[in-house]
Amino acid sequence: MDPYYPRCFPAGQLEFITTSTYKRTPLFRSERFCREFVATLDAVRTEFAFLLIGWVLMPEHFHVLLKPEPADLTPKIVQQLKQRTALHILGALREHEQHPWCDRMLRRLRLPATVHSQARHRVWERRYYPFNVYSDQKLQEKLDYMHANPVKRGLVSSPEEWLWSSFRFYYLNDASVLRMERLG
Repeated sequence: MDPYYPRCFPAGQLEFITTSTYKRTPLFRSERFCREFVATLDAVRTEFAFLLIGWVLMPEHFHVLLKPEPADLTPKIVQQLKQRTALHILGALREHEQHPWCDRMLRRLRLPATVHSQARHRVWERRYYPFNVYSDQKLQEKLDYMHANPVKRGLVSSPEEWLWSSFRFYYLNDASVLRMERLG
């Protein structure tokens, strides 16, 4: 069992959040699910009034860089983002279960019988990994990491080709997918 590490969310500090889909299932190879993720992230941002500094959505995980006020809202923000996207994704997969890709994804997301839960499927791993971004240098490092992720994984040959990140906002002045808040 993983040891429990208390999480600390200092006031005024940026949070770099990472979480993965259950069993690293590549759900976000679906453009429909990518668009739903972006819409949900934007809705949760509006509802909780946090600053969204950067993001990247990969086929089986995401990173977001945000500044919540108050800082202890971070767990609630992540919970709402994961919960709302999971409801939508599971609903769509079940509705189209006759399609081979949807059936395959549902089978990967099925919980084992040994899990004591009323749920039959899980979209996200339970845990997420926060990292306190404590300097401008660390902020730039995290943005660069997110924007390079699709290239490093071989999904695209350059970051501007990946629609599902904040790269286009920062380097192409393109806020058509999702607008960021610039710091300073």
